[in-house]
Amino acid sequence: MNDRFLVSAENILIFGTLFISGCLILGFLLAVFIDQNVRAEGVFRTLFLYPYAMSFVVTGVAWQWFLNPGLGLEKLVRDMGFESFTFDWLVNQEMAIYTIVIAGLWHGAGLTMAILLAGLRGVDADLWKAARVDGIPTWRVYLSVVLPLLRPMVVTATVLLATGVVKLYDLVVAMTLGGPGIATEVPAKFVMDHLFERNNIALGTAAATVMLITVIAILAPWVYAKYVRPQGRLA
Repeated sequence: MNDRFLVSAENILIFGTLFISGCLILGFLLAVFIDQNVRAEGVFRTLFLYPYAMSFVVTGVAWQWFLNPGLGLEKLVRDMGFESFTFDWLVNQEMAIYTIVIAGLWHGAGLTMAILLAGLRGVDADLWKAARVDGIPTWRVYLSVVLPLLRPMVVTATVLLATGVVKLYDLVVAMTLGGPGIATEVPAKFVMDHLFERNNIALGTAAATVMLITVIAILAPWVYAKYVRPQGRLA
């Protein structure tokens, strides 16, 4: 594989790690917030989940405008009088991939929130009563009691988010087109470019095969531990 594919592999690893962990943390915090019986709960749920209803293309275009140094956040703050303010991540080769992460978090955190909120609503109220009687801090209850109960929901959210990571393409195209340079190149874009723009079928197919093998290598141990090994023990 060439250097461009190695850069795309590094970028997808950075994006996947930050995107999945960030969505899980942010989604859990949002779910906890809504679970406090806040006023206008339906409005908050709609606001938090609405970004997920939009396509990655719309999300990418919106964030591309917002993070553009000449149009969005940087210009807005400078117009307010802070002339030295700089936020040029979108055109900075070292930081551009993190703008993709930011847009992805905004898009995906609401889905995680909805899944985990459903789990929180299923937690037995007696657990909270017992925790209050024992004087256990609320944060400790969430970490030691509630989160283990939410494990199936966390796994579901992780799988859905990981699916979005593997097929990441349209968000990158809408925001940066893989630039500046190849700073935000990802494997799916690498494959599409070589198959349909450069007509390099061999390299594009090889990259797609590497992606497939990587996904299988990650899923196979989980499938074995989840389904095959328990059946072997029963036998």
